Amino acid sequence: MKNLHKALIAVGIQTALFGPLAQAQDTLKRANDNSLEQITVTAQKRTQSIQEVPISIATISGERFENIFSGGDDILALAVRVPGLYAETSNGRVAPRFYIRGLGNTDFDLAASQPVSIVMDDVVKENVILKSFPLFDVAQVEVIRGPQGTLFGRNTTAGIIKFDSVKPTEDFDAYAKLGLGNLGTVNFEGAVGGGLAENLSGRISVLSQNRDDWINNAYTGEKDAFGGFDEKAWRAQLLYSPSADFSALLNVHGRELDGTASVFRANVFTKGSNDLNENFDRDVVYYDGDIDGNGADNNPQKYENYGLSLNLEFGFDGMNITSITALENAEGLSLGDIDGGVTLSEPADINGDGSEELTYPGFIAFSAVTQDNLDDLKQFTQEIRFASDTDGALSWQAGAFYYDSSFNVTSIDGYYGATTVFHENTSWAVFTQTSYALNDKLTITGGLRYTYDEKSLRVGQQNVNGFALVTGDASIQDYDDINVDDGQVSWELSANYRLDNNTSLFARAANGFRAQTIQGRDVAFEGAPSVADSETINSFELGFKSDLLDNSLRLNVATFYYVIDDVQFSAIGGGANNTALINADKGTGYGFEIDSQYVVNDNLILTAGYSYNHTEIQDDTLTVLPCGANPAFGATGNCTVRDPRPDGFKAAIDGNPFPQAPESIFTFTARYTTPVGDNGEFFVYTDWAYQGETSLFLYDSVEFTTDGNVEGGLRIGYENFANNYTVALFGRNITDAENVKGAIDFNNLTGIVNSPRIFGIEAKISFF
Repeated sequence: MKNLHKALIAVGIQTALFGPLAQAQDTLKRANDNSLEQITVTAQKRTQSIQEVPISIATISGERFENIFSGGDDILALAVRVPGLYAETSNGRVAPRFYIRGLGNTDFDLAASQPVSIVMDDVVKENVILKSFPLFDVAQVEVIRGPQGTLFGRNTTAGIIKFDSVKPTEDFDAYAKLGLGNLGTVNFEGAVGGGLAENLSGRISVLSQNRDDWINNAYTGEKDAFGGFDEKAWRAQLLYSPSADFSALLNVHGRELDGTASVFRANVFTKGSNDLNENFDRDVVYYDGDIDGNGADNNPQKYENYGLSLNLEFGFDGMNITSITALENAEGLSLGDIDGGVTLSEPADINGDGSEELTYPGFIAFSAVTQDNLDDLKQFTQEIRFASDTDGALSWQAGAFYYDSSFNVTSIDGYYGATTVFHENTSWAVFTQTSYALNDKLTITGGLRYTYDEKSLRVGQQNVNGFALVTGDASIQDYDDINVDDGQVSWELSANYRLDNNTSLFARAANGFRAQTIQGRDVAFEGAPSVADSETINSFELGFKSDLLDNSLRLNVATFYYVIDDVQFSAIGGGANNTALINADKGTGYGFEIDSQYVVNDNLILTAGYSYNHTEIQDDTLTVLPCGANPAFGATGNCTVRDPRPDGFKAAIDGNPFPQAPESIFTFTARYTTPVGDNGEFFVYTDWAYQGETSLFLYDSVEFTTDGNVEGGLRIGYENFANNYTVALFGRNITDAENVKGAIDFNNLTGIVNSPRIFGIEAKISFF
């Protein structure tokens, strides 16, 4: 049987497409063989060379993965590290929002639906909190671009980011890695695994990431009031494999986070400019946000997540059966001083410079502080797959998937009070995919999927802080339960043609479906729930994959075009900071990705990637309220809107790019080594990422458009092969670039910026 667990172990020791070709030891041992290493992926649920798969795929593993996360960053560090991939958040180290080829969802609510699926150890992580599970002891990351669904349990219209952890083997191995850095950064990662008994092996992996609070609250006078985090995570795996025809892998994992939510900074833009102004100070904010009346809360964040999965594989004559059963639980809270500054009832010398102000920094229309509690999240998934296991021209897979999730979100506002909404989502699907090799050059693949999805929302208890609503009622009005459902067929057709042993051409057409979505957040702020209709995407891509120059240069290129009918968006902002789901008539996108890797010689390896992505909203009737615009108060907004405004308030967004969709991404890495003695080497590794023009919201404005964001990393160290240890100096965001990553636009020009420069020393030792 082609055991998938063994395949994933093999994946874990392969070289990444965008990282060094292999571990430093392998590089040294290659001597005069300056050639590319083979990369294997499981994007089609089979172990294949990445050069044979007719899909645009990028991988990250090994040293490059370790470099990206050496400073203690969370999963968002993957943003702009792969062409076509972006990520951002306004929820700290939880609830990341991912975008592939411009497709994503800017909705910050804990019930948001995302078109990019996160799959960890073959289990889909659907809720945004589950998507943020820390990354450690990872074998490989695969970024699979374009609609997926005929092979994966959860359907997706944008793509999949697939994480595979290192699996247990019968051979003993262990490692420990400790990093110390500025701002009190202490990171530890370790794992130990091996045979436990006959046919039974195990592996335990742990992670601890800590950073001290380092941001001052100048309003309260608190030094080092927030900005830090304490993240703990672990994973225990047991693999029972009594024969080549059966294996059972149990995965139990958990995480605990105690830290700071996103830091919002009031009025860091001047109207008419997107440059950070004099109000921005990375180390200082002015916060008065107070939910419970006990003083400024300083944006705390606490989350717990525990889960388990059981992966069973059975081998029969000519066929394999795989069953994956998984359960996830999570709960926690985040609080945000959303206005990012101070508002007072009477003027005071807030800044200590003798000038008395009502608000600081800059004008803030009103105070806004919100806490969101996620309670009793339960996610159950069951996937079963049947796959051929023969050497013939025909190969096939078929499967079924069941998903059930329930949770409630309580939004607490210092003005309105607390409101709880209950969400439930049930989905099931059947899918199949078949490939046929017409000859030794041409392989055709086709797939079908039927998905049924049902969602419901119920409004629970509502506690109002004695606030009389516009309707005159003494309490929030009751809403009927909302139930939506839909079922659709998706498909894909692809062809891969090998020109020769080193070059292949591929073409792929795929259809995807994202079911209706319910958004209930506005209920807590006098608004009604909103529902977005289902969206469907038709995607087309052409590309080639080649290994050139005597197998020393890898060049993979893909070009794509897609059309989305009834594309789902989140209209966020306006004077009331509403969060409403809307559908645009159509959305289109086109562009290309280039992934390259060049082994210059025994000492130097270069990689580069580039993506161009043009997206466009096509709906000549769709309008949204921009940046604080509120017709009820005659407010036209506080930013420079470049869209037509038919009624003087709302912005017409026809022709605009999708929000948070970088037009271009460029990545570059270089690794230079030189031998030291017979058993070691000195190395220098650097990586850089560039993010092109990006609109933060649905509307087009000067202030909320970013361009030219650049971040770089550097690692200098020594590796000893005889004793299996490495010592290195590291730096992340080494230029201390101040890049805008997001914004809050409803009552002032609030920005969210990237993390500061982190530098330190790291040591790793391995045992075999």
